[in-house]
Amino acid sequence: MAGAAGPGTGLGAAGGDGDDSLYPIAVLIDELRNEDVQLRLNSIKKLSTIALALGVERTRTELLPFLTDTIYDEDEVLLALAEQLGNFTGLVGGPDFAHCLLPPLESLATVEETVVRDKAVESLRQISQEHTPVALEAHFVPLVKRLASGDWFTSRTSACGLFSVCYPRASNVVKAEIRQHFRSLCSDDTPMDSVRLLAVEACVSIAQLLSQDDLEALVMPTLRQAAEDKSWRVRYMVADKFSELQKAVGPKITLNDLIPAFQNLLKDCEAEVRAAAAHKVKELCENLPIEGRETIIMNQVLPYIKELVSDTNQHVKSALASVIMGLSTILGKENTIEHLLPLFLAQLKDECPEVRLNIISNLDCVNEVIGIRQLSQSLLPAIVELAEDAKWRVRLAIIEYMPLLAGQLGVEFFDEKLNSLCMAWLVDHVYAIREAATNNLMKLVQKFGTEWAQNTIVPKVLVMANDPNYLHRMTTLFCINALSEACGQEITTKQMLPIVLKMAGDQVANVRFNVAKSLQKIGPILDTNALQGEVKPVLQKLGQDEDMDVKYFAQEAISVVAQRLRKLDFPVKDSEEPSAPGADKNHFLRPRVLGEDTGKAQRDRAAWVASEEAVEAAQCGVQMQQRSVPAQGFRSCSLGPMLSSDTMYCL
Repeated sequence: MAGAAGPGTGLGAAGGDGDDSLYPIAVLIDELRNEDVQLRLNSIKKLSTIALALGVERTRTELLPFLTDTIYDEDEVLLALAEQLGNFTGLVGGPDFAHCLLPPLESLATVEETVVRDKAVESLRQISQEHTPVALEAHFVPLVKRLASGDWFTSRTSACGLFSVCYPRASNVVKAEIRQHFRSLCSDDTPMDSVRLLAVEACVSIAQLLSQDDLEALVMPTLRQAAEDKSWRVRYMVADKFSELQKAVGPKITLNDLIPAFQNLLKDCEAEVRAAAAHKVKELCENLPIEGRETIIMNQVLPYIKELVSDTNQHVKSALASVIMGLSTILGKENTIEHLLPLFLAQLKDECPEVRLNIISNLDCVNEVIGIRQLSQSLLPAIVELAEDAKWRVRLAIIEYMPLLAGQLGVEFFDEKLNSLCMAWLVDHVYAIREAATNNLMKLVQKFGTEWAQNTIVPKVLVMANDPNYLHRMTTLFCINALSEACGQEITTKQMLPIVLKMAGDQVANVRFNVAKSLQKIGPILDTNALQGEVKPVLQKLGQDEDMDVKYFAQEAISVVAQRLRKLDFPVKDSEEPSAPGADKNHFLRPRVLGEDTGKAQRDRAAWVASEEAVEAAQCGVQMQQRSVPAQGFRSCSLGPMLSSDTMYCL
């Protein structure tokens, strides 16, 4: 947040002294650290505005060091930054302070993306002209030397574009040094990554065509070198193509060469390489010869897997968690209980939600081998933590796995331990969670049966019809829509229909028009007596409602009910055709024209899934009350574009 660094300190203090005129600057500074790439990009493009507001001294001492420390970003952000810094000389105090711009541009000149490097070199060439000859030799030439002698080809490539701007203005001694660096780069024999990356892929194709002797003589030297290449991208390619390589070279070379190489990849210094190798653990084990496979896994693979379970990088642990459960079917019951089960339990307690989710999503593999009961006591805390995670996408993911868990754990365990979680999701502040929870109940009813639903789920859902929060009352209707087909006619007619009809008198129009939509949804399930005697009178009353949207959906529902009654050979009078007093008979059945409806455009947004920005706004205390604020007044609020269906819907 802006001002997070405290009043008067750091970049965040731009608006900390109470000066409202600096608030836009504080917002721009805050957006430099925002998780949203587009917001960061917009702020970078307005970097000159921030610098002007901060002044030359704070720009040099605070803004530039901050930018230098945050070079690791998306390429489009870095490209914009490299372009902006080329025009920053005047904003840091003029030519005397132009050297302050060199550190961030030097970092940008070493990144892997070519367009970013090229733009950084272009800005450096531009800034070099602002340096005096003394400053050039004191600050710019050392930069060129560092780039020219860098370990990575990116820096050496950038140095090639800078020799020409500093050489003409340098002293003879310095010119000699520059020529020496230039001569070294002319004889540089480092091949580009792309060539070696393609070589790994080529090895897969070539290996399939050669005999074992030719493989050993022609292909394996290249593969051995690639597996130990100084470029992590080449090693990553080896890890990513490992299964294909394993199949191409055959079992003998796999045991002699690829297994040791795979061990090194699993303990590589780069997390990306370890993660790629971890993804291939299951495939590697499956492709091993059946004879002796268990011994190879237990002695040469499993020890390295155990180390990855506690890896410092969450992406590595998540990659391993997505495949490790599959080893159960390969190693069998005894080895799974003795060696793998402790690893599963450790991963279920991991601090990273993605790790726990990946374990839970693959429980069916373990269930086939040892049954899920062995994990049940550790599963519950992990599920509860995921169900209550602050990130709504994590909560959404665990909901999607709930039917699978329910089927494996059984109805008794589910009712005792997990039922309350499923009901809690129905009142979550994010619409996407409530929607997923509704669909989850339908799948649970399909799995456990209508009798279970009648005794366990339906009563709890119907109680929500009296909730003071209208969003929760609407969730009741959504649940009835989803459960009616799964529960059948009897439960729908006797238990659900009376609640829906009662809610037709709700004080909130959003609830009333959803009543009309629910009656239209469950209409095909009801018998003719219920449709004619209970549903139609309520819809006719809603058709006279003062709210335009309620009228619209009521008339649509009346039309559907009338068609349903005709199919059942139930007489429908002409006077019962949908119409409104004083209005065209087909008014509600034709497309709306501009100006006819003042509220539907906003309420239709209820179909949108809540965005992460809306969740953050809700977590910061933005609470919207039921239809208590005029929509026009809210639309003028700056937070309006960030809010999701729930916040817009309640207006």
